[in-house]
Amino acid sequence: MTDTPSPASPPLAAPARRRLPLSWLGLLPFALFIALFLIAPTMKIVIGAFQRADGSFTFENVAGLFTKSILDSYWISIKISVASSALGCLIGFLMAAAVVLGGLPKWVRSPLLTFSGVASNFAGVPLAFAFLATLGPLGLVTVFLKTHLGINLRAYGFNILSFWGLTITYLFFQIPLMILIVTPALDGMKREWREAAQSLGASGAQYWRMVALPILFPAILGTFALLFANAFGAVATAIALTGSSLNIVPIMLFAQIRGDVLGNPHLGYAMALGMIVITGLANVIYIWLRMRSERWLK
Repeated sequence: MTDTPSPASPPLAAPARRRLPLSWLGLLPFALFIALFLIAPTMKIVIGAFQRADGSFTFENVAGLFTKSILDSYWISIKISVASSALGCLIGFLMAAAVVLGGLPKWVRSPLLTFSGVASNFAGVPLAFAFLATLGPLGLVTVFLKTHLGINLRAYGFNILSFWGLTITYLFFQIPLMILIVTPALDGMKREWREAAQSLGASGAQYWRMVALPILFPAILGTFALLFANAFGAVATAIALTGSSLNIVPIMLFAQIRGDVLGNPHLGYAMALGMIVITGLANVIYIWLRMRSERWLK
């Protein structure tokens, strides 16, 4: 019995080379920008925080963060960030709720969101000049109140170059940012939830206290964390507005890095590292809470 020869098996095809889609090339400018202006400076700050002037390794700069003057500057910055974030969340939430759920005319929403998109990115020297020209010692509102109404803001303890002055200035971009972020969350509130609560006999206040606010709380708390990071990392506005009259972290950091007689650039790197850690934690909290809130609002 003879074996029939098996047909020759076809040769294996060479594995096709995977080519990177050309659409990915569009991300190269963005990736290059991130590498040059975000990753590289951050690595320089992290490395510089653990170096002496001669380049040798040390923990002295990080240990210097626990001196009284630097701890006080961190504490003032944290208080300003908390105050501006809390007020920004409260006022921004009320404005967004009035537009989305309050029955205001529909034409109000589009201009408000457009203005919020612009104002949330308006900071630095122009914002500081605007508030100095309005609420400064010779500002338009300050002079008008004193001349025509006999109200002296300085006599009541208000100073634009103080804690509350900087907090009010930060509200100009904190409130619009809150409006932009919380508006989609308010849009996601389903009408059926209110109708179900009303059918069970709940009043409007009970609906907000037992249904709406518990659902929106992760989004509100996450936005608070984002606003905190936004205010804590604001540098140009604080320096342009208060100069050296307010002892906050960005101003002390600038004094160290610019290399004056008493300046220590590597201590400035350590202060910047502390700011990166604090703002990074705030952003992580925001992302985590945002993900939790989106599960309810889908």
